[in-house]
Amino acid sequence: MTIFFAELVGTLILILLGDGVVANVVLKNSKGNGSGWIVITTGWALAVAIPALIFGSYSGAHFNPALTIALAVIGKVAWSQVPIYFAGQFLGAFLGAVLVFIFNYDQFKSTDNKGDKLAVFCTGPAVRNTTINFICEVIGTFVLVFGILGMGAQNLTNGMGTLFVGLLIWAIGLSLGGTTGYAINPARDLAPRIAHAILPIPNKGDSDWGYAWIPVIAPIIGAVLGAVCFTMFS
Repeated sequence: MTIFFAELVGTLILILLGDGVVANVVLKNSKGNGSGWIVITTGWALAVAIPALIFGSYSGAHFNPALTIALAVIGKVAWSQVPIYFAGQFLGAFLGAVLVFIFNYDQFKSTDNKGDKLAVFCTGPAVRNTTINFICEVIGTFVLVFGILGMGAQNLTNGMGTLFVGLLIWAIGLSLGGTTGYAINPARDLAPRIAHAILPIPNKGDSDWGYAWIPVIAPIIGAVLGAVCFTMFS
């Protein structure tokens, strides 16, 4: 149960801060409205690093089903533990999205743009091209997992590896995030998208389920490729 609760609370914090920074930037009547992509990518980097520092010693701070699967493929996580990780990650992401909705309820009411409301919860492509969007998510997640494993193999002071993972997330967002919004995490996208679909968000649009499979399947493929490729160096 330690793994379950660590992943649940950690992923909840990740989504509360990550979706929260998007809400702060894109929703009307927020003091952060219009502050831009640098703020979003910085907020997401910190949203990953902070709970990872808190829960790394309890569950490994995956907060990402694609990472969990990749680690299981290369033998660093037991397959029997994967469902426990998944349960914590998806439930935590959903609850985090609910908190973001409650926290920003007045801002959702003030915002007319349905796309901006959806963007708080989940990703979408800047240019809709299924093949390219899929490739972008594969590459972004490959870099994430390859980088995490590479940093983990270094002789770093306790806690420094987690800070560097935050920098890695920041770099992915700044350099690779502009095409699809860099989901690179199935729980981060799917669970909040479900929350968007069922929450009473004022004047919301649809949840773009036609796109929803890409930020689920592509990160899993990218993560496994990243993990397998890294093992060739170790």
